[in-house]
Amino acid sequence: MDTTKESERTPMNPNAMKNPTTIERKSDREIVVTRTFNGPPRIVFEAWTKPELLKKWWVPKSITGMVLVSWDADFRTGGKYRLVFRLGDAEPMEFFGKYLEVIPNARLVWTNEEGGEGGQVTTVTFEEKAGQTLLVMHEIYPTKEALDEALATSMEVGMVNEVHAQLDELLASLGSSASSAQTSAS
Repeated sequence: MDTTKESERTPMNPNAMKNPTTIERKSDREIVVTRTFNGPPRIVFEAWTKPELLKKWWVPKSITGMVLVSWDADFRTGGKYRLVFRLGDAEPMEFFGKYLEVIPNARLVWTNEEGGEGGQVTTVTFEEKAGQTLLVMHEIYPTKEALDEALATSMEVGMVNEVHAQLDELLASLGSSASSAQTSAS
C-alpha cells in the first residue's frame, strides 16, 4: 500500500542530475528511498562498503566542517559497525549497530542502535538494471513518531539527496573502473 503524499515524494532537481532520488513514506513506520546509479552493482556496493570510497560521499558537503573521523565495520552477518563524525569543536556523533545480513553486491541489512534499543532497521538492495544499479533503501522505524521526527527534520531528506549526488560524482570519477568491469563481464 503506497500511502505517499505528493509532498512526501522528494525527487532530486532533474537539472542537477539524470537519475532522481525518490523518497516515499510507505506506512506509518516505513520509508523507502529509490535511486538508479550509473554503474554496476559491484562498484556501487564497494562505494557503500569500502572506507576509502565511503568517506568521499557519505558526509554532506553542505555541512561545513563535518568530517567522518572514523569508520569501523565488520561486513558480515552479525558483524558490527561504528561511524564517528565531528562537526567543528562539538562532541563527536556516533552511529552504530550490527549487520543482520550481508550479501556482497546485492544486499545490506543493519540496525541503527545509537538511539538505544528499538532503532530503525535499514535494508539496502543493489539490483542490476541494464548496466546500472537500482538502489532501494527501506527503513523501518520502531514507531510512527520516530519516523515523523526523522521526516520533520530537513536533515533526513536533504542529506539523502545530497549524498546521492555526491555518490554520483564518485561513480563518475570511477567511470573507467565501472566501464571495465562491465566490459569484462560481457
